[in-house]
Amino acid sequence: MLKKFLALFVVLGLTSSLAAGCGSNGEKSGNSSHSSSSSYTPKELKIGFVPSQNAETLEAKAKPLGKLLSKELGIPVTVTVTTDYNSIVEALGSKQLDIGFLPPTDYVLAHKKHYADVLLQALRYGVDPKTGKPTSEKVDYYYSGMLVKNDSNIKSIKDLKGKKIGWQSPTSSAGYVWPAVEMKKAGVDAQKDVTGVQLQGHDKAVQALMSGDVDAAAVFVDARNIVEKEYPNIYKTTHYLFLTEKIPNDTISVRPDMSKKWKDKVTDAFIKIGNDPKGQKIIKDIYTHVGYKKSSDANFDTVREYSEKVQKIGK
Repeated sequence: MLKKFLALFVVLGLTSSLAAGCGSNGEKSGNSSHSSSSSYTPKELKIGFVPSQNAETLEAKAKPLGKLLSKELGIPVTVTVTTDYNSIVEALGSKQLDIGFLPPTDYVLAHKKHYADVLLQALRYGVDPKTGKPTSEKVDYYYSGMLVKNDSNIKSIKDLKGKKIGWQSPTSSAGYVWPAVEMKKAGVDAQKDVTGVQLQGHDKAVQALMSGDVDAAAVFVDARNIVEKEYPNIYKTTHYLFLTEKIPNDTISVRPDMSKKWKDKVTDAFIKIGNDPKGQKIIKDIYTHVGYKKSSDANFDTVREYSEKVQKIGK
C-alpha cells in the first residue's frame, strides 16, 4: 500500500511549481480562462461525478440534477459517474467532459494542466464537530479531522505512530492532504510512521474505524452523520483527535474553451437550482451541497501551499 501511495504522489508533483498561484505561462491567479479561443458551445452538456459517499447510489441521485440543468439550459445533460477524480481531470482535458465536480486539490491539478477553470464553489451548512449537527450558516469551506474511538489509546497525534489509518486517495483534501500535513507539523510522517489503508468514500472510512479495521480515519467533518443510522451512538463513542485548517469547498469546474456566454449560463443555472427548495434537496442528496457561489482561481492558493507541503511527507 505504501508503494501505491508513493506512486500516486507523482500526480501531486505536478502542482509543486504553483507558488503564489502562478501557472506555467506566468499567468496570475484569477477567474480567467487558460484558453486563447473560448468559443466552445455545447450541444449536450456532459458532467462528471466521483462518489465521496454511498458510491452505489450516486448515479441515481445525480440524474435528477441532470434533468433540472437540462430544463434550465435547454440542451440535453448527461451525467457520468467514475471511480476517481483523476479520471474526471483527464476527461476534461480530452474534452470528453464539459463540467467536473472536483475537490480543491484535483481542481488545482486540472487548472495547472490547462484542463479546467473554476466556475463555482459549493456551499454547505457549517458543522459543530462536537455534536455533528449542522449550523444555520452556509459556508464555502469545511474542516477535516482524524476520527478515533473514545476508548482507544490514541490521545495525541504522536500516538498515531505505528497505527493503522484509513485514508482516501492521496489527492483527497480532507481524506489525506490536510490531515497528513497537520500530522507532519507534530512530527508524525503519514508515509513512514503509520500504516495507510486506502478506502473509497468517507462513509467507508468511518465504517472501517467502527469495525476495528483501522485505528483512526481521516474524514471530512462531520462524516459521522452518513452512518448515524448504522451506528446510533457514534457521537458518544468517537471524537476528533484534531481538526485541520479550513479547506475550500468543492468546485464546479469547466473546460476552459467553453464560451463566456455558456460559462455564465451554466453558472446561473447552478445558482438558481441551489436557491430552489427542490433543487437544493437534489444537490444535498448528492454531495450535501446546499447552494453555490461564484468563485475564482485565487481562492485556491491555500490548496497550492498544502500541495507543496504534502510532497515533503515521506522524504
